[in-house]
Parts: sequence; C-alpha cells; structure tokens
Amino acid sequence: MIAPPAVWWRPLGRYERSWLTIALVWCLFLTAMMPLWFFLGRQNVPATSYRVAPAHYQKLVTDFAQKYQVGTENDLPIVAPPPGDVYLLAKAWQWYPVLKLKKGETYRLHLSSVDFQHGFSLQPINLNLMALPGYDYVIRLTPTSSGEFSLICNEYCFIGHHLMTGKLVVTD
Repeated sequence: MIAPPAVWWRPLGRYERSWLTIALVWCLFLTAMMPLWFFLGRQNVPATSYRVAPAHYQKLVTDFAQKYQVGTENDLPIVAPPPGDVYLLAKAWQWYPVLKLKKGETYRLHLSSVDFQHGFSLQPINLNLMALPGYDYVIRLTPTSSGEFSLICNEYCFIGHHLMTGKLVVTD
C-alpha cells in the first residue's frame, strides 16, 4: 500500500480564492447588519409574553366571549369588545372567537393555544406570530382599515391544519 502524498489536495486557484474572499466579506457584512436590522428595521412585532396555564387561558377566553358576544357565525361567537384587552384562542383546528373591532381604536390582543403549536397569520396584512400552549402573547393592535381579515394557521398542527381559518372584522 502506498501512503498518500503530504499535500493531497490541490491548492486553491486564483478564482477560488476570489470567490471565497467575496463570500467571507459578504458573510461578515450581513452579520454586522443584523443589529441594524433589529433596531432600525422596525421589523419586530412589539409583543409581550407571559406564562399562563392553558386551562386558565381557555377560561379567560370563554368568559370574554360570553361577556361581549353579539352574534354567531359557524357556531362560533362573534364578540365586539370595547377598546382594551381582547382574547383569541387557537385550538384544534379553529380560532376562537370571531373578533369584531373598531377602526382607529387600540386593543391589546392576547393570543395563546391550548393544545398544539399554531401559527397566527393575519391576512392580507401579513402579521405573523406563534401561538404556543402555556404562553400568552400580547400585541398592541390599532386597526387602520375596515373590512374582513382572515386568520390563518401557518404552522402545521396535525391532521386538521388545512381547516384552521378564522376571521377578524374591523368596522368604522
């Protein structure tokens, strides 16, 4: 058996060195830009999260829905709360309840799940958050246009995932 030569690879050519240098410089540039995107890019949702027992959160949402219910749609309560705290629950495989908010008013939207990890996507606004069991995510929300907006689960949550849609209605 013959031992391999001491230098068994071919040294980098001029073009390979150039491309590696460009890739390294680009990686360093993007790494340096991350803090700028974080602080100046205004891409981060201003949300606060709290630990909460799923059963306790479900009771909060049920009490909230009963207190402010104004109708039903597809066996889900439609709630029209005053500005302030509003609650939305993700559970297999629905968003509960249907929220009816007023344009220009400020709400604190509480969002959580009682069973699986769900993804909250408000369309066509493209606001995306995670709804996790045991965490109450609170977002300050001020609707700026009226209409009906879709709530979509964008995180695979098992067999009924494709059915998990909801609605948020904003009135003048």
